[in-house]
Amino acid sequence: MASHRRPPQSGLTHSARATVLSAAAATAAAALGAVPASADPKDSPQSERAAVDRLFEEAERATEKFNDAGVRVTELRRKVARAQDGVARGQERVNRMRQALGAVAGAQYRSGGMDPALDLLFSSDPDTYLIRAEALERLGERHSGVLRDYQRVQRELGLERTVALRALAGLERSRAAVARHKRTVERKLATAQRLLNTLPARDREAYGRGSRSGRGEPPELSGAGPATSRAAAAVRAARSAVGRPYVWGANGPAGFDCSGLIQWSYAQAGVGLPRTSQAQRHAGRRIPLSEARPGDLVAYRSDASHIGMYMGGGQVVHAPYPGAAVRYDPVGMMPVSSVTRV
Repeated sequence: MASHRRPPQSGLTHSARATVLSAAAATAAAALGAVPASADPKDSPQSERAAVDRLFEEAERATEKFNDAGVRVTELRRKVARAQDGVARGQERVNRMRQALGAVAGAQYRSGGMDPALDLLFSSDPDTYLIRAEALERLGERHSGVLRDYQRVQRELGLERTVALRALAGLERSRAAVARHKRTVERKLATAQRLLNTLPARDREAYGRGSRSGRGEPPELSGAGPATSRAAAAVRAARSAVGRPYVWGANGPAGFDCSGLIQWSYAQAGVGLPRTSQAQRHAGRRIPLSEARPGDLVAYRSDASHIGMYMGGGQVVHAPYPGAAVRYDPVGMMPVSSVTRV
């Protein structure tokens, strides 16, 4: 007997209902401004700006390493030159002593052809012989002394050559480090620039205005002027550099990186500072940020990979990053690691 089944109810099937519900959810999400699940949150302008910031920070660290390696290359070049000069002087002394030893040996050879006793026996003038014998004895003593000096100078020359070879090897290693850090900087800067180029023009402009500024309110600071006349001169120099471009590895006067600006500004005041921000933070007396006065050095991040000069009024002058000119920014633009009074 044939079975009779109840016909399906009118309306949507399960799959059709699911489709409609999905469409409704998508419509609601769009109306509420939700980001579709398939969208990559990493593609937002904010995340790209953060990535550019990170790349600039990494490039800045590499720039400071580049600067430090450059300082070592300069020092090693001087050391190599001194060592090579020492080797040349030592070789000249050795050559002169060789000539002196040759003259002494020749004199002894010329006078030593006959046994001294026979020479005395056949001498027609014993007094002259004795005078000559005494001179030869003195000549022998001098020969021994010259020989000892010659051996000593040869040993010193060997040490000078060893020092020169080590200095040359260190110079080659430092040159390789300079090249390596330079490649790192260039690679990170190129990546950062490519990311910036992907941003709309409005976002690029906003990045230029807002990067490294306004990140927290500056603390209450002293309103006093520069602590010393040299600090005042350095402040005037730093002010005169405002508007000049950031150029990585440069220390003025046409362009600057962050530590290059500080070094150049204090050089105008007659003060020699180290080349890197890490060394500059130790170039004076450490003080609290609350006591900062114009001319004090403000180092940023725990590794002091960025540095600026406090100008008063809660502002620093610094060379921010490639593509940006030397400018004023709030002292609290980044985490402050130390303040140094030169």
